[in-house]
Amino acid sequence: MVIGGGIAGIQASLDLADRGIHVYLVEKDPTIGGVMCRLDKTFPTNDCSACILSPKMADCAGHPNIDVLTYHEVQKVEGEAGDFKVTVLKKARYVNPKECTGCGDCLAKCPVKNIPDKYEFGLTNRKAIYIPHAQAVPRVAIIDKDYCNMIKKGKCGLCAKNCGKGAIHYDDKDELITLEVGSIIAAPGFAVWNAANASEYGYGRFQNVVTAIEYERIMCASGPHRGHIVVPSSGEDPKKIAYIQCCGSRSEKKGWKKYCSSVCCMYATKQAMITKEHGDLQEDIFFMDIRSYGKEFEAYIHRGENEYGIKMHRGARVSNVEEDPVTKKLTISYTDDENNGVSEEFDMVVLSVGLVPPEGAQEFADMLGIELNEYGFCKTTVYHPLETTRKGVFVTGAFAAPKDIPTSVAEACGASAKAGAYIVDENFEPCAPKIYPPEKDVEGKEPRVGVWVCHCGINIGSVVDVPAVTEYAKTLPHVVMASESQYACAQDCLESISNAIKEHDLNRVVVASCTPRTHEPLFREACRNGGLNKYLCNMANIRDQCSWIHMHEHEAATNKAKDLLRMAIAKACLLEPLVGAEIPVTNAAAVIGGGITGMTAALDIAAQGYPVHLVERENELGGFARNFRHKEDGVAVQDFLTETIQKVESNKLITVHKGVTVKDIPGYVGNFKLQLSDGAEYPVGVVLFAVGATPYEPTEYNNGKDPKVMTQTVAEKKIEDGSFNGQDVAFIQCVGSRSKDVAYCSRVCCAASLREAIQIKMKNPMANVTVIHKDIRTYAFREELYYRACQLGVKFLRYPVDDELPAYDGNVVKAYDATLGAEVEIPVDTVILAAGIAPDRENKENLAKMVKVPISKDGFYFEAHQKLRPVDFATEGVYVAGTAHWPKFMDECIAQASGAASRMLTVISKDKLISEGITAVANPDRCDGCGVCVGCCDYNAITLVEQPNGGFKSNVNPGLCKGCGCCVASCPASAMEQRGFRNKQIIAEIDACLDYPVGGE
Repeated sequence: MVIGGGIAGIQASLDLADRGIHVYLVEKDPTIGGVMCRLDKTFPTNDCSACILSPKMADCAGHPNIDVLTYHEVQKVEGEAGDFKVTVLKKARYVNPKECTGCGDCLAKCPVKNIPDKYEFGLTNRKAIYIPHAQAVPRVAIIDKDYCNMIKKGKCGLCAKNCGKGAIHYDDKDELITLEVGSIIAAPGFAVWNAANASEYGYGRFQNVVTAIEYERIMCASGPHRGHIVVPSSGEDPKKIAYIQCCGSRSEKKGWKKYCSSVCCMYATKQAMITKEHGDLQEDIFFMDIRSYGKEFEAYIHRGENEYGIKMHRGARVSNVEEDPVTKKLTISYTDDENNGVSEEFDMVVLSVGLVPPEGAQEFADMLGIELNEYGFCKTTVYHPLETTRKGVFVTGAFAAPKDIPTSVAEACGASAKAGAYIVDENFEPCAPKIYPPEKDVEGKEPRVGVWVCHCGINIGSVVDVPAVTEYAKTLPHVVMASESQYACAQDCLESISNAIKEHDLNRVVVASCTPRTHEPLFREACRNGGLNKYLCNMANIRDQCSWIHMHEHEAATNKAKDLLRMAIAKACLLEPLVGAEIPVTNAAAVIGGGITGMTAALDIAAQGYPVHLVERENELGGFARNFRHKEDGVAVQDFLTETIQKVESNKLITVHKGVTVKDIPGYVGNFKLQLSDGAEYPVGVVLFAVGATPYEPTEYNNGKDPKVMTQTVAEKKIEDGSFNGQDVAFIQCVGSRSKDVAYCSRVCCAASLREAIQIKMKNPMANVTVIHKDIRTYAFREELYYRACQLGVKFLRYPVDDELPAYDGNVVKAYDATLGAEVEIPVDTVILAAGIAPDRENKENLAKMVKVPISKDGFYFEAHQKLRPVDFATEGVYVAGTAHWPKFMDECIAQASGAASRMLTVISKDKLISEGITAVANPDRCDGCGVCVGCCDYNAITLVEQPNGGFKSNVNPGLCKGCGCCVASCPASAMEQRGFRNKQIIAEIDACLDYPVGGE
């Protein structure tokens, strides 16, 4: 059972279900999606949140192994791990979800209005009967019994009278049901801090002061203003907006939270950047520290500052906000870079409110029988970040600690790996596969095309005249029906596609919407549910290729959308049914890298009965963690490491290969061959890159030659063995990070320096310890280190971000103090360098070439999707975790390792896979065996096969072929063709573009 239907709960459910495990997804609200479905865009990719989440929601709702129980709440948990009995309250919604079609006729007739809309955070109103939002899953109406006249007074009944399906039942009652499950994943999400507690900022008193989550809805295409950003008091476009960070976080003030909420710096920058795209205005962000510690985050901050012109005020905390009662403008007082007091007027103020535990967290924890930590979040440990204090109950997402979406997704996968271990045993039988309706035979039949044109909120609809494009589609040959949709990826539209195939006898489907990169599988599945081969679906990308790049050219964009749609229809008429090849799966895994990450993944896979080959190039396991001498949660890292190594080496399903390297990894998903430098070869179905990273070896400050200068790693060993004797100590942060040569933040250095500074002060309270930094990045609960260091008398000196590293002459460190506005000299007898994490680029590149995976400009592996596929590569069957992916702490490596293990288990738990249908195919009658195609194929998918009568012919392995088309373009005999992109289909598109141009020649 997964409790909570946000992105973490959805991902955990999908991973378990894809392994054949039945899942109950319990969500207390009427729809799944959580907070993510309310966001406008996501950082650092600026993807439309709804666009990338909707496919996941639809997958979840349509998965045969998932029971989505919305508007349900868990009441009681009895039993023990492997055999829980869970009592669930099925709340009355007064609308039968099996009968409701989501048509909205009932909403139009409801006389009860002006009820604050919870989904819109009260920015707009709804009726007593309502559908939560346009992309709700399930898209089913619900009646608010506290406002419904029929339920309260027995008078009205208009919604029932206007429901053509008879779906409304005023006598509906709450019901208790009991479910038996083997394990539980808690993913109830988070709440946002109540900004009314920050009375000095005027929230609730000043109309133009809004919280960040409210501003997301103001910005959002599906929000109350349809994406048009306005000043609340006037409805006019804002000219100046201020963003105040750490509202409710990083303070010991009454009602505030001591911890850092981890995501606010980044989402404020995202909001400012997206706002800039709406118009030319001034935006100021007031930070204490800019905590851009994640992957590509530092570059994102620089982009906002340098390309978008956002003013970043570092080291600033706004004391109060005042309002002009006449103009409603807001005045902020702050100190500028030269320590001058400044008062400035703004049209709007956005409060970056922090994340807090979900409402009722204590009651929820008591019901589950788990403990909370001192901050009210779920209690976990560094070494077991996904486990609660009750066996068989796991945690994921922001209920464990404030965190961003990719971390939540990776941990959700990890929790599913842990939870699955209690389900999969020798008696486990996977769920039966989904049964589809028979495919209709389309051979020799006249094309009958159905067209759906998407508004995508305002992403498309604010630029392209969608109704005009829809009407135009109806005039085109072979189109028998055309419909416009607010969101084509919403569940109701997907169901309408499936139904229309039957009702209109469609044999081709065209969707004009956003990118097929993310949404094509969704529409293909809808076709298959309607009894149509999924490859008889085509898409016209009128968002990325039209509305986004022509946002100020409405007429031209509309004409181009018509062109793109006409071309897509022309091709669709010539599409043919395709079938992917069956690929047998080798039920074993390879894990490359024997550090904490690799060992954790290996243990998680082995725990579910699958053999693992663990490869470590050094002669012992443990990785860089062998250098750690500190404790986490009272347990020495070395003790945990020793225990983990013993578990790995004693596990009969894990074969450890030490002192060897990987020579090559030929093959494809389900069928790789792990070739080692000792000559051994092993068949495996999946591969994990957990090769870690390396510490930056500083040459700065005469490190290695000056006995006063050392790295954090050396200092830690000295502190622990008692040989450290520094009295005047300076920690210099960002050595090998956040520089011109190495732009990224290494994430772990600030916390490591503070941990060591605390140890020094505790052993020698008279020591003078100074931390020289650009920003202190102790995010989430690590903020406690910052408090503790300050309490012990550790001094902090902030120097400008753009400055070179502080100077050092052997006795004195000189640095410009941004707070004092002057250069400061610090006498030292010890200098400790916070050396960054280097990517070990050469090792990564060698492995990357073997399986065709990308490496980022910073030298770390580049995942398939930064938000929603954080441990997958674009190359199927290959995964990444730990510091090979990006610098991170030990608990984050452990959680991500479990996440990668879960993704691997979704493959090797199957006996077979079905390959992609769109692959290259060789025509043997034309092929002369020249081998040009073999040489140009980057995926080694083509081989020359000797023929019985002599000569050679090309043969394409569908498991390896990625459908890139290089072989088709290079074949001198035109013997290669790409299924789904055959010559006649492409020519039809070109002819359609040239023969019937709209609005031009």
